[in-house]
Amino acid sequence: MSMPKMPDDAEPILSNVYVLHAEEAREASSYLVVKRVIDILFSALCLFLLLPLFAVIAVLIKLDDPKGKVFFRQTRVGKDEKPFEMYKFRSMISNAEELKKNLMAYNEVSGAMFKMKNDPRITKIGKFLRKTSIDELPQLWNVLVGNMSLVGPRPPLPDEVAQYSEYDKQRLTVTPGCTGYWQVHARNSVGFEEMVQLDLTYIRMRSTALDLKIILKTGLMLLGSKNAY
Repeated sequence: MSMPKMPDDAEPILSNVYVLHAEEAREASSYLVVKRVIDILFSALCLFLLLPLFAVIAVLIKLDDPKGKVFFRQTRVGKDEKPFEMYKFRSMISNAEELKKNLMAYNEVSGAMFKMKNDPRITKIGKFLRKTSIDELPQLWNVLVGNMSLVGPRPPLPDEVAQYSEYDKQRLTVTPGCTGYWQVHARNSVGFEEMVQLDLTYIRMRSTALDLKIILKTGLMLLGSKNAY
């Protein structure tokens, strides 16, 4: 099955609602093989090269909040609704999950997501890690072992998936990614429904060329974004 190409000047069209048919959601085997090879080579190389940076970040996290761990491990929902453990550098205080229920009234995005720009649970070093997206780098391990890809829809939390409609669950038909179509086009500037539409747009249009374009755009955004939090 050949994948449709995205024109260079294409922009996400949020007014269209995409419904994926079974044959459209089935990924071409050749594309999957190339995608997996890129994932393995890129993640392995980056993990090796970034080891010194990881060591520095680990020290800074412990100096900022000695009580917590360096890495934050959280259950996420992946392809075909299978749960897995996703890794990040810890950017919040050690009891952040316990405090979340008291902050739900301050959620700044609609739908089955939680985002809060001035989240009081974020540590000082955590603000920097999030601003630069460095907190996401440990997910390269998830990519290497295969429960994530470099590019794909972001993996949601189980309690978020519990609120999904059957339409929303279509974003779970592919391997989740560290970055994706939604992040490079809109990031946190859109609500849940628009995010789902962008994810489904990516699933329909995915190709090796599109993945490489998203990876390149993500790299250019790593120094920081006004929408990152």
